[in-house]
Amino acid sequence: MPATNNISPIPVIAIFDIGKTNKKRFLFDESYNVVEETSSKFEETTDDDGDACENLQALTKWVRDSMDELFQRKDILVKAVNVSTYGASFVHIDKNGEAVAPLYNYLKPFPKELEAEFYGRYNGAVTFSMHTASPTLGNLNSGLQLYWLKSRKPALFEKIRFSLHLPQYITYLFTGRTYSDITSIGCHTALWNFPQNHYHEWLYREGIIPKLAPIFPSDQAMHANWKGSPILCGVGLHDSSAALIPYLAGFKSPFLLISTGTWCISLNPFNQSKLSVEELQDDCLCYLEYRGKPIKASRLFAGYLHEQEVKRLADFYNVEEDAYKNVSFNPDIISKFTGRHSNWIDRSEKRPVAEDFSTLDLSDFPDYETAYHRLMFSIAEAQVYATDLVLHGAPVNNLFVDGGFGKNPIYMQLMAAAYPQLDVYAASVAQATALGAALAIHRYWNSKPVPDNLINLQHYAVDVRV
Repeated sequence: MPATNNISPIPVIAIFDIGKTNKKRFLFDESYNVVEETSSKFEETTDDDGDACENLQALTKWVRDSMDELFQRKDILVKAVNVSTYGASFVHIDKNGEAVAPLYNYLKPFPKELEAEFYGRYNGAVTFSMHTASPTLGNLNSGLQLYWLKSRKPALFEKIRFSLHLPQYITYLFTGRTYSDITSIGCHTALWNFPQNHYHEWLYREGIIPKLAPIFPSDQAMHANWKGSPILCGVGLHDSSAALIPYLAGFKSPFLLISTGTWCISLNPFNQSKLSVEELQDDCLCYLEYRGKPIKASRLFAGYLHEQEVKRLADFYNVEEDAYKNVSFNPDIISKFTGRHSNWIDRSEKRPVAEDFSTLDLSDFPDYETAYHRLMFSIAEAQVYATDLVLHGAPVNNLFVDGGFGKNPIYMQLMAAAYPQLDVYAASVAQATALGAALAIHRYWNSKPVPDNLINLQHYAVDVRV
């Protein structure tokens, strides 16, 4: 008999992981191996005020074309789909489900007089920010975008049937159903009253509540179909919350995650205490994780500082910008700065400011290695202060550092020295946000247990020479 090709299609979940720059689509198999990764970029366009914004038309077409291509293939069987995207961004649709406004950029300047008017109406910025766990951030407080539309573009506002955060708009393209999601609502949006655990009063008073779709659980899936093919679909997630899910799935013992990039964000999923005025002033905020629990977080603009200062060091010492990658940790150099062979980080002093390094004269350092150690010590001092804010009253057993600083031995050794009571690890998760979106609805599409090797860990112990 002639040979036949009976290779079964691979069951997968498709994840649309949409960043400001790169729009990616991942296919994961049931063991969470990446079967395929594709990436696209779109040129920005401008909104109706002439400000730069996402090309919503191109993004929508890419998503629909991607789904068509997936369901025409014979080598895979798409069992489910979910979404993770950047936050603080609304797509406004009318009663026919069509977008009626640009996807306004959260970096768009927010009118100062309108901001003053808003906080004047609602008990002042400090009280309002405490209730919503949202520092005053202009359009990054995505709820204020709706207030701005109502005030400055009332005709457009009237056309809106639903304002969907970006993840839920992408999900809407798959399902035709309009929902909201708690991870997008609960992330510096000024929408959620954290002490009372529901939408803030201002949304009712301003008549905005009817434009917010019902909340669908972030850890559940809905039945839908794509042009006749059945599919399970998650509601979509804010990317910062999605990136935490692999850690929540992999570790039951209390932990703190420092997610390092341009911003270094300390996330303590085991700290549900109320935000104080002092914490708010120290750049703390709260997130809602995918199961609806509040997470206290603190922010530090350390990645950006590092990027700027290694350029200054490279120019001064006439080396390549990435020369720091070849600098090994030397505790003797750290001890020269502090006069101590251990306990380098002195918590008794006033709040350290990492940016103070920018004011130092590099000619005071004998060489590049010493100067770079001093930069990393400044960053570590500030990081310990910020991290302590979310550890207070909610101790953990493990401290994980992912992102760029997790690969920096000086940073990691200083963290290990600052937290001798904790197990400190550099952690890495391949495609953490996409993986988190897949794990959020694991029980609906995947009969296999979650693998226990999704996170790579490197332990750091205190390295001190006496």
